[in-house]
Amino acid sequence: MHKVDLKKYLVAFIITGAIFTTAILLSNYFNNKRVADIRSIQDKISIDILSSETQFDLLKEIPCTNLDNSILSQELNSLAEKLTYMEKERPQNDSELLFLKRYYSLLEIKDYLLTKKISEQCGLKPVVIFYFYSNSGDCPLCEKEGYVLTYLRAEYPQLRIYSFDSQIDLSAVKTLASIYSLKSDLPALIIGGKATYGFKSIEDMEKLIPEIAKFKKEKALLESATSTKSTTTKKNVN
Repeated sequence: MHKVDLKKYLVAFIITGAIFTTAILLSNYFNNKRVADIRSIQDKISIDILSSETQFDLLKEIPCTNLDNSILSQELNSLAEKLTYMEKERPQNDSELLFLKRYYSLLEIKDYLLTKKISEQCGLKPVVIFYFYSNSGDCPLCEKEGYVLTYLRAEYPQLRIYSFDSQIDLSAVKTLASIYSLKSDLPALIIGGKATYGFKSIEDMEKLIPEIAKFKKEKALLESATSTKSTTTKKNVN
């Protein structure tokens, strides 16, 4: 009787050990994969930062006749997406994440100053939006506002949207906030030099930014022209 019970315990022990070992191996595998993915993102961010800084130097020399408002530092958009991914995957106090966020914030301010300088030289009127947020758990609507701005940025590349973590310890960001006497209420947006607080939907943003109606028309005309050209090409081929 004892022998039978001993066998049962031994089998149960082996099965339990196998399950435990498998769980550890799978956990290590997925953790290593996640770390590898994050490192890959970091490498891409480094390249994007270098590309943006190089682009700044190139755009300083570009003639106004060859300048399109939408080409100014497009890398910032993809860089923002990568950092958003890292913010979700890493703790908010992660040293590498904080370093990259600081660097990105400085890059944004540099892009804004370049945009302002080129706009003055070339007579452009860019629509600039400063967005201050927090993902430390004290701003439940910040993530939702981020989705709205991501959509607008993708839909209308003419918009210059700059996002800043209000909790980041960076004097340049604090100076920017103080220039516009920004309150601590979040999410906060500065549009046309005026601060507005609380969540703003796409419809709200369209009311706050009349230029979006113009961008919509331009996009519709371009899409219509592209569609007509494509149809004409198909007819000629047939």
